[in-house]
Amino acid sequence: MALINFGGTEEEVITREEFPMEKAREILKEETIAVIGYGVQGPAQSLNMKENGFNVIIGQSKKFQKDWDRAVKDGWEPDKNLFDIEEAAKRGTIIQMLVSDAAQKTIWPVISKNLKPDNAIYFSHGFSVVYQDQTKVIPPKYVDVIMVAPKGSGTSLRRNFLSGAGINSSFAIEQDATGRARDRCIALGIAVGSGYLFPTTFKKEVFSDLTGERGVLMGALAGVMEAQYQVLRKHGHSPSEAFNETVEELTESLIRLVGENGMDWMYANCSATAQRGALDWKPRFKEAVMPVFQELYSKVASGEETKRVLNTCSSDNYQADLSKELEIMGNSEMWLAGKATRALRPKEPAKNISESTRGVGGRESN
Repeated sequence: MALINFGGTEEEVITREEFPMEKAREILKEETIAVIGYGVQGPAQSLNMKENGFNVIIGQSKKFQKDWDRAVKDGWEPDKNLFDIEEAAKRGTIIQMLVSDAAQKTIWPVISKNLKPDNAIYFSHGFSVVYQDQTKVIPPKYVDVIMVAPKGSGTSLRRNFLSGAGINSSFAIEQDATGRARDRCIALGIAVGSGYLFPTTFKKEVFSDLTGERGVLMGALAGVMEAQYQVLRKHGHSPSEAFNETVEELTESLIRLVGENGMDWMYANCSATAQRGALDWKPRFKEAVMPVFQELYSKVASGEETKRVLNTCSSDNYQADLSKELEIMGNSEMWLAGKATRALRPKEPAKNISESTRGVGGRESN
């Protein structure tokens, strides 16, 4: 296992070179991997494992006909490798809990009664186990409890797999009943298509994940975009101009360069006006949002956010209410402007910009 220096701290990472697919297949050759849920992560993880040569079956409730039909469309065959949840749990030796967090609470009684000694129960999120006082998901002592958490959506995991790349994943062993939990866990991480794996714990994963989703990755990002867009519109800027300066340049130019080379490189390759302004205003934004992040982390750690998720997402009306919320967002002026902007993008993707030839966003470097 390699030790990599991350910002002055050495951390263990496991790569596909060190832990090749052949080794993963050998470790899991006698296993039947039952993927429970064909919604968000289920399709990507199951298809990646299947195409990598592992024995995979699907457990999906017909109550959610859309997900069942999707599984059939993807090539899973009823009564061969596609079953209802209980039947898949009976047949599996590794049970992958890939339904939503709220649904895990609901189906746990069915899953738990079918767990046998030497089985493994696998999660891609620490939610249900860490907050078991609320979820009642308490694995028995005779099974391995493991986690592989891809750092991206199911869509991204599948897309990267098909391109030959991979998404980084964290992994954790909560309970080693068999003495094989670590090998099983890492082998599954390689099997689902991880680029590399880094260790964590169930608690650290769920605390960082819930904070990140509500913060920079989704909640804060969307909120900051809306605030800037509205200020620009209030001062007479057109929807097209406000959207391009708020969203389009970020998603189509700047964030890609940050991903490739880092924030410092992106700053260095901006115009002097842009880099000076960004450096001056960055501390102001950090100071403004730090109390919000402190409050957010506190509510995640206390379980308050979990209570909100379980109460809301388990409602019979949740999907209908969610559709209304997303419809309001999609029909807002900013995202209607975004739809029009996306339609105008060139059909052929632009080539990567050389580090030495142009500044970000088409601006000259100074």
